[in-house]
Amino acid sequence: MMMKKLTAAAAAGLSSALALVLAASPGMGQSAQAKPTTMQASAASLEDWWKNAVIYEVYPRSFQDSNGDGIGDLNGITQRLDYLEKLGVDAIWITPCYPSPQADFGYDIADYVAIDAQYGTMADFDRLVAEASKHHIRIVMDMVMNHSSDEHKWFKASRSSKTNPYRDWYVWKDGKGETATDKGAPPNNWLSVFGHSAWEWDETTRQYYYHKFYVKQPDFNWNNPKVQKAFDDIVKFWTKKGVAGFRFDAITTLFEDPSFSDETVVKDKAGNPVISELGDVVTDGKLTDNLPGVDVEMAHMRTVFDAVPANKFPGRRVMIGETYVPSIADLARLYGTKDKPEFELPMDMQLGITNKMDAVAIRAKLTDVETKIGSNLPLLVFENHDNPRIDARYGDGVHNADITRVLSTVLLASHGASMFYYGSELGMATTPPERKEDVKDPVGLLGWPKYKGRDGERTPMQWDETANAGFSTETAKPWLPVPANKATVNVKAEEADPNSLLNWYKALISLKKTHPALAGGEMVMLDVSNTKTLSWLRSSVDGKQKVVVVTNFTADPQTVNLASEVTGSGLKTLLKSPSAKDATSLGAIEVPGFGVFVGEVR
Repeated sequence: MMMKKLTAAAAAGLSSALALVLAASPGMGQSAQAKPTTMQASAASLEDWWKNAVIYEVYPRSFQDSNGDGIGDLNGITQRLDYLEKLGVDAIWITPCYPSPQADFGYDIADYVAIDAQYGTMADFDRLVAEASKHHIRIVMDMVMNHSSDEHKWFKASRSSKTNPYRDWYVWKDGKGETATDKGAPPNNWLSVFGHSAWEWDETTRQYYYHKFYVKQPDFNWNNPKVQKAFDDIVKFWTKKGVAGFRFDAITTLFEDPSFSDETVVKDKAGNPVISELGDVVTDGKLTDNLPGVDVEMAHMRTVFDAVPANKFPGRRVMIGETYVPSIADLARLYGTKDKPEFELPMDMQLGITNKMDAVAIRAKLTDVETKIGSNLPLLVFENHDNPRIDARYGDGVHNADITRVLSTVLLASHGASMFYYGSELGMATTPPERKEDVKDPVGLLGWPKYKGRDGERTPMQWDETANAGFSTETAKPWLPVPANKATVNVKAEEADPNSLLNWYKALISLKKTHPALAGGEMVMLDVSNTKTLSWLRSSVDGKQKVVVVTNFTADPQTVNLASEVTGSGLKTLLKSPSAKDATSLGAIEVPGFGVFVGEVR
């Protein structure tokens, strides 16, 4: 939800991918693939399933509509579990499916312990958890603790009077210069991520309430211990239902500086205030984001989470953080300490917002997360529901599929866990609305026409070539239009094409789960002065097996020499781009434009 766009493994997890052996495909080098080594389902691997996990984000409105109303639902996700198992994912993160007025499509929650009727029932949720377990897939829920809907019963009570017991569950302040007849100015210059002032006047009690995000998403007051207790109970409720963890939304924004002073205005090189796409004078956000209280609260939540007995699905429950932070040191801090652990997997968003095919920049980000977070493991991310897809941020309009192949290799052949967004495995494209009247995203309505919102990355999943791409019945009207490229970019077509992105993802995930060098052990950058290619070495925990990965970040063919850095007599191809050559020598690995080579060192 942070939407930066607006402001400028020691053990492998259990998965069906362990047994996946893809059909031989010379185009992707499958004929030369090494025989996979199946990881044993030991107690340790169950506990540590998340360390090499592949986590798949499902935006439920857009994944699969099971009842023909044009909106995806929980039964639709259950219907597609076979597909997800074959893809090889370990867990699916489901964005909010709680009751909501849908002002921000679920991130404005009106009831934290129920299911929104448009997505199904609690019985449907329980069935999804049970069926997912049979497919060796865990369910991760979204937990939105920074704010609720303004239609939540707690906020309705809070705004009813200044003496209501729920008044201090939210952040209320007097205006500047307020009088009996004049509301005055907002308390300070803090901005909403959705644009304009973060303060909204409420006439009933004649005060402003704070909303870091949309006006209909009032912020909780996390200095009130009653708020903490309420969320302790919410987390316990869902954990007892069998969820394998939570992705904590906008978690770094829980606390605000108690001074409520103005934030510093960001200025350009000429000393002029920077103006956002929404016309606001940009501030640095240092009084409303990434404050120390977040660490205290998440260390507490870790103890609450761990205290709930295991249920439904064996293995550790994990805490994943939406952690847009300014530095690798800030990311490292969010893992917590040995005595006070916090997140197992705070999301490394720095990699995902590089936004250009720059081997040097991405090498630096990977090096940071590999060397500066101690013994912790990274969670790499390139795409999500808040940012345009890969084509819009990294693509050149000509080689988009090849570029996606490169970035998916960075994502899935690197050390640690990986998260990707539904449809990434197909190369689904960003498809923004062409008219303001077609915009559904509230921030798109605010920012039009400079910023068209997030509808473009939330279009329905493309399952086949039919009228609604298999997302819904052919006579239904999907909540967002199905992109025109559904005729060729869809699951059915790509399953039949050995050189498709979908089969590339399957092959990568299979290698990640079955090859000891990619399932665990270290990652070392190679050929680090090369500005055109990004190469690295993966080694098994015992050091006996090694794999080199070479990715070309340019449209021109490149030849890479790794002989001086890697000891070995030759290479055996594990995976390669459709037009790539097999490489036998570490001294001359040839990769085509935006090509990939993955080889085992002999």
